[in-house]
Amino acid sequence: MADPTPNVDRAPSAEEEIVAARIGPPTLLNGPIYLAEYDPDWPRLFQREAERIRRALGERVLLVEHTGSTSVPGLAAKPLIDILLVVPDSADEPQYVPDLEAAGYVLRIREPDWYQHRVFKGPDTDVNLHVFSEGCEEIERILLFRDRLRADDADRALYERTKRDLARRTWKYTQNYADAKSTVVEAIIARARAARHARHDESPPSQAPDAR
Repeated sequence: MADPTPNVDRAPSAEEEIVAARIGPPTLLNGPIYLAEYDPDWPRLFQREAERIRRALGERVLLVEHTGSTSVPGLAAKPLIDILLVVPDSADEPQYVPDLEAAGYVLRIREPDWYQHRVFKGPDTDVNLHVFSEGCEEIERILLFRDRLRADDADRALYERTKRDLARRTWKYTQNYADAKSTVVEAIIARARAARHARHDESPPSQAPDAR
Protein backbone atom coordinates (compact mmCIF):
# COMPACT_ATOMS: atom_id res chain seq x y z
CA MET A 1 0.00 0.00 0.00
CA ALA A 2 1.15 3.52 -0.68
CA ASP A 3 2.30 5.59 2.30
CA PRO A 4 -1.00 7.08 3.59
CA THR A 5 0.63 10.02 5.38
CA PRO A 6 3.21 11.73 3.13
CA ASN A 7 4.35 15.30 3.76
CA VAL A 8 1.62 16.97 1.74
CA ASP A 9 0.72 20.33 3.28
CA ARG A 10 -1.54 21.75 0.60
CA ALA A 11 -0.88 25.28 -0.65
CA PRO A 12 -3.15 27.14 -3.08
CA SER A 13 -2.91 25.43 -6.44
CA ALA A 14 -0.82 27.09 -9.13
CA GLU A 15 -2.25 26.89 -12.63
CA GLU A 16 0.38 24.39 -13.74
CA GLU A 17 -0.58 22.13 -10.83
CA ILE A 18 -4.27 22.32 -11.74
CA VAL A 19 -3.48 21.45 -15.34
CA ALA A 20 -1.04 18.65 -14.42
CA ALA A 21 -3.54 16.92 -12.12
CA ARG A 22 -6.35 16.86 -14.68
CA ILE A 23 -6.82 14.02 -17.09
CA GLY A 24 -7.80 15.96 -20.16
CA PRO A 25 -7.96 19.76 -20.30
CA PRO A 26 -9.27 21.50 -17.17
CA THR A 27 -12.61 23.27 -17.42
CA LEU A 28 -12.23 27.04 -17.48
CA LEU A 29 -14.73 28.97 -15.36
CA ASN A 30 -13.70 32.61 -15.89
CA GLY A 31 -16.64 33.79 -13.84
CA PRO A 32 -18.42 33.59 -10.47
CA ILE A 33 -19.48 30.40 -8.69
CA TYR A 34 -23.14 29.41 -8.76
CA LEU A 35 -24.48 28.47 -5.31
CA ALA A 36 -27.89 26.83 -5.01
CA GLU A 37 -30.07 26.86 -1.93
CA TYR A 38 -30.04 23.56 -0.05
CA ASP A 39 -31.98 20.85 -1.88
CA PRO A 40 -33.45 18.06 0.28
CA ASP A 41 -33.05 15.75 -2.73
CA TRP A 42 -29.25 15.82 -2.45
CA PRO A 43 -29.05 12.99 0.14
CA ARG A 44 -31.15 10.79 -2.15
CA LEU A 45 -28.79 11.45 -5.05
CA PHE A 46 -25.88 10.48 -2.81
CA GLN A 47 -27.58 7.23 -1.78
CA ARG A 48 -28.14 6.30 -5.41
CA GLU A 49 -24.46 6.84 -6.19
CA ALA A 50 -23.33 4.99 -3.06
CA GLU A 51 -25.36 1.96 -4.10
CA ARG A 52 -23.89 2.09 -7.60
CA ILE A 53 -20.35 2.29 -6.19
CA ARG A 54 -20.95 -0.65 -3.83
CA ARG A 55 -22.33 -2.74 -6.68
CA ALA A 56 -19.24 -1.95 -8.76
CA LEU A 57 -16.60 -2.57 -6.09
CA GLY A 58 -18.16 -4.82 -3.48
CA GLU A 59 -15.83 -5.49 -0.54
CA ARG A 60 -13.21 -3.08 -1.89
CA VAL A 61 -15.44 -0.25 -0.59
CA LEU A 62 -14.10 0.35 2.91
CA LEU A 63 -16.09 3.54 3.39
CA VAL A 64 -18.40 5.67 1.27
CA GLU A 65 -19.72 8.94 2.72
CA HIS A 66 -21.63 11.99 1.55
CA THR A 67 -19.34 15.00 2.12
CA GLY A 68 -19.03 18.60 1.02
CA SER A 69 -21.68 21.27 1.35
CA THR A 70 -24.49 19.20 -0.17
CA SER A 71 -24.15 16.85 2.81
CA VAL A 72 -25.00 19.63 5.31
CA PRO A 73 -28.74 20.31 5.70
CA GLY A 74 -29.60 23.96 5.17
CA LEU A 75 -26.28 24.96 3.61
CA ALA A 76 -26.13 26.61 0.20
CA ALA A 77 -23.84 24.74 -2.18
CA LYS A 78 -22.70 24.18 -5.70
CA PRO A 79 -25.25 21.60 -6.91
CA LEU A 80 -22.61 18.89 -7.08
CA ILE A 81 -22.55 15.78 -4.88
CA ASP A 82 -19.19 15.23 -3.18
CA ILE A 83 -18.56 11.62 -2.22
CA LEU A 84 -15.69 10.21 -0.17
CA LEU A 85 -14.65 6.69 -1.17
CA VAL A 86 -12.01 4.79 0.79
CA VAL A 87 -10.35 1.79 -0.85
CA PRO A 88 -7.38 -0.32 0.31
CA ASP A 89 -4.89 1.56 -1.91
CA SER A 90 -5.95 4.45 -4.13
CA ALA A 91 -2.62 4.31 -5.99
CA ASP A 92 -3.43 0.79 -7.20
CA GLU A 93 -5.71 1.90 -10.01
CA PRO A 94 -6.14 -1.53 -11.67
CA GLN A 95 -7.89 -2.72 -8.51
CA TYR A 96 -10.80 -0.29 -8.77
CA VAL A 97 -10.64 2.13 -11.71
CA PRO A 98 -11.81 -0.30 -14.45
CA ASP A 99 -14.85 -1.34 -12.40
CA LEU A 100 -15.82 2.25 -11.65
CA GLU A 101 -15.40 3.13 -15.32
CA ALA A 102 -17.59 0.18 -16.28
CA ALA A 103 -20.24 1.64 -13.95
CA GLY A 104 -20.05 4.96 -15.82
CA TYR A 105 -17.58 6.98 -13.74
CA VAL A 106 -14.80 8.91 -15.48
CA LEU A 107 -11.38 9.48 -13.89
CA ARG A 108 -10.63 13.20 -14.16
CA ILE A 109 -8.00 14.01 -11.51
CA ARG A 110 -4.90 12.14 -10.37
CA GLU A 111 -2.79 13.65 -7.56
CA PRO A 112 -0.04 11.18 -6.57
CA ASP A 113 1.72 13.79 -4.41
CA TRP A 114 -1.39 14.56 -2.33
CA TYR A 115 -2.40 11.34 -0.58
CA GLN A 116 -2.69 9.54 -3.94
CA HIS A 117 -5.99 11.37 -4.37
CA ARG A 118 -8.20 10.49 -7.34
CA VAL A 119 -11.42 12.19 -8.50
CA PHE A 120 -14.08 10.72 -10.77
CA LYS A 121 -17.09 12.41 -12.37
CA GLY A 122 -20.43 10.65 -12.16
CA PRO A 123 -22.34 8.95 -14.96
CA ASP A 124 -25.66 10.81 -14.74
CA THR A 125 -25.44 13.12 -11.72
CA ASP A 126 -22.96 15.96 -11.20
CA VAL A 127 -20.62 14.15 -8.82
CA ASN A 128 -17.09 14.52 -7.53
CA LEU A 129 -16.07 11.07 -6.28
CA HIS A 130 -12.93 11.53 -4.16
CA VAL A 131 -10.88 8.37 -3.60
CA PHE A 132 -8.33 7.92 -0.81
CA SER A 133 -6.46 4.99 0.71
CA GLU A 134 -7.34 3.32 3.98
CA GLY A 135 -5.59 5.13 6.83
CA CYS A 136 -5.17 8.45 5.01
CA GLU A 137 -5.33 11.35 7.48
CA GLU A 138 -7.37 13.46 5.05
CA ILE A 139 -10.35 11.16 5.63
CA GLU A 140 -10.60 12.23 9.26
CA ARG A 141 -10.34 15.92 8.31
CA ILE A 142 -13.09 15.68 5.72
CA LEU A 143 -15.51 13.97 8.08
CA LEU A 144 -14.61 16.20 11.03
CA PHE A 145 -15.35 19.29 8.93
CA ARG A 146 -18.66 17.91 7.65
CA ASP A 147 -19.81 16.87 11.11
CA ARG A 148 -18.89 20.25 12.60
CA LEU A 149 -20.96 22.06 9.98
CA ARG A 150 -23.90 19.75 10.63
CA ALA A 151 -23.76 20.30 14.38
CA ASP A 152 -22.62 23.90 14.92
CA ASP A 153 -24.90 26.71 13.78
CA ALA A 154 -22.27 29.44 14.12
CA ASP A 155 -19.63 27.68 12.05
CA ARG A 156 -22.20 26.68 9.44
CA ALA A 157 -23.30 30.32 9.13
CA LEU A 158 -19.68 31.51 8.98
CA TYR A 159 -18.88 29.04 6.23
CA GLU A 160 -21.94 30.03 4.23
CA ARG A 161 -21.11 33.73 4.50
CA THR A 162 -17.58 33.00 3.32
CA LYS A 163 -18.83 30.92 0.40
CA ARG A 164 -21.33 33.55 -0.71
CA ASP A 165 -18.74 36.33 -0.54
CA LEU A 166 -16.15 34.38 -2.52
CA ALA A 167 -18.69 33.00 -5.00
CA ARG A 168 -19.46 36.52 -6.26
CA ARG A 169 -15.89 36.97 -7.47
CA THR A 170 -14.48 35.94 -10.82
CA TRP A 171 -12.37 32.75 -10.81
CA LYS A 172 -10.44 31.20 -13.66
CA TYR A 173 -10.90 27.69 -12.23
CA THR A 174 -13.29 26.34 -9.62
CA GLN A 175 -10.22 25.06 -7.74
CA ASN A 176 -9.16 28.69 -7.16
CA TYR A 177 -12.45 29.30 -5.36
CA ALA A 178 -11.97 26.13 -3.29
CA ASP A 179 -8.45 27.20 -2.32
CA ALA A 180 -9.70 30.65 -1.25
CA LYS A 181 -11.88 29.03 1.43
CA SER A 182 -8.90 27.26 3.05
CA THR A 183 -8.31 29.69 5.92
CA VAL A 184 -11.91 29.43 7.14
CA VAL A 185 -11.98 25.66 6.60
CA GLU A 186 -8.84 25.18 8.69
CA ALA A 187 -10.22 27.36 11.49
CA ILE A 188 -13.44 25.32 11.60
CA ILE A 189 -11.51 22.04 11.65
CA ALA A 190 -9.37 23.36 14.50
CA ARG A 191 -12.48 24.20 16.54
CA ALA A 192 -13.94 20.78 15.76
CA ARG A 193 -10.79 19.10 17.04
CA ALA A 194 -10.77 21.25 20.18
CA ALA A 195 -14.42 20.41 20.86
CA ARG A 196 -13.73 16.70 20.38
CA HIS A 197 -10.79 16.82 22.80
CA ALA A 198 -12.91 18.70 25.34
CA ARG A 199 -15.64 16.05 25.14
CA HIS A 200 -13.05 13.33 25.59
CA ASP A 201 -11.52 15.11 28.62
CA GLU A 202 -14.96 15.49 30.22
CA SER A 203 -15.84 11.81 29.82
CA PRO A 204 -16.00 10.03 33.18
CA PRO A 205 -13.23 7.49 33.74
CA SER A 206 -14.22 3.89 33.28
CA GLN A 207 -14.98 2.12 36.51
CA ALA A 208 -12.99 -0.92 37.46
CA PRO A 209 -15.12 -3.89 38.48
CA ASP A 210 -15.62 -4.30 42.22
CA ALA A 211 -13.32 -6.80 43.81
CA ARG A 212 -15.37 -9.52 45.47
